[in-house]
Amino acid sequence: MKTVVIHKTGGPEVLEPADVATPAPGRGEVLVRAEAIGVGWPDVLIRTGKYKWMPPLPTSPGSDLSGRVAALGDGVSKLQVGQKVLVTARELAQRGGCYTECMVVPEAAPFALPDSVDLDEAACLPNYQVAWAMLRDVLQARKLKSIFIAGAAGGVGSAAVQIARHLDLTVIGSVSSPDKERFAREQGADHVIDYRRENVLGRVLELTDGRGVDLVLDHVGGAGLFDGLKMLAPWGTLVSFNAVAGNPPGDIFAEMRNLLTKSLTLRCFSMHTLDADPALRRQIMSEVIDMLGKRAIRPVVSVKLPLNDAAKAHRRIERGDSLGKILLVP
Repeated sequence: MKTVVIHKTGGPEVLEPADVATPAPGRGEVLVRAEAIGVGWPDVLIRTGKYKWMPPLPTSPGSDLSGRVAALGDGVSKLQVGQKVLVTARELAQRGGCYTECMVVPEAAPFALPDSVDLDEAACLPNYQVAWAMLRDVLQARKLKSIFIAGAAGGVGSAAVQIARHLDLTVIGSVSSPDKERFAREQGADHVIDYRRENVLGRVLELTDGRGVDLVLDHVGGAGLFDGLKMLAPWGTLVSFNAVAGNPPGDIFAEMRNLLTKSLTLRCFSMHTLDADPALRRQIMSEVIDMLGKRAIRPVVSVKLPLNDAAKAHRRIERGDSLGKILLVP
């Protein structure tokens, strides 16, 4: 079978296609044959050796794949050969491993998919799981009317736009180009701000008549995190789920004290928090699968490339010019 292996960390060139023997499932395991493999930033971090949960080398990157059950080990009773499933590395003992034609996993790991679900779209769902995990928790605390999403054309950002639109929230997003602005609007954003041409904070306050938004989803960090706090309405929440620009310069707590009369909340979010509660993590994914089955969300695939072109896929994702999910096909 085809697979992709890295023996050392580095640039895209360290992604080496290989042919290896197809593994056989043992007791309590199933063999899944991939039909679509998602490419995401955790894969890049594994390749470059910067992933906090780095697997030992050599390893195969890849955090998610969709496909069909190809074989059953002894004692398996909950899955059937031919059944559509989604596998994410979040459900596996070792992160990564999905850049492969076939994969043996414990019976409890895959998510069973309805027959009606498109497998290409299913491979996009882990981004929606992250977006829904952030939105779901805040929604349980209080009713929301509006949301600002930084990077509204990105993987998690566009997933959050679709889910927020499904929830009838007013959606404001920021992007970096006219093409991304069009894409974000197509996903359901009501207002899109090109941060290279407009003042984001000023525009958000203008669009909300000075009130601000109830929720900010931010993956950028840096100095922009202060603006994220300033654009919040009273009782608002800012969820930071990455910090690609680094930590904010200065005292973030002092800034929150300056905004004391708003009673704001700042949360740093990681899906790894749910490692301690796998039942809740699976419940969140099941809810996302249900959204897909009901067509409440519509994942967008940017491009499909052969598995052997994993290096090309990594170059595309690092350029940041893909609108939608990049998939690899065995």
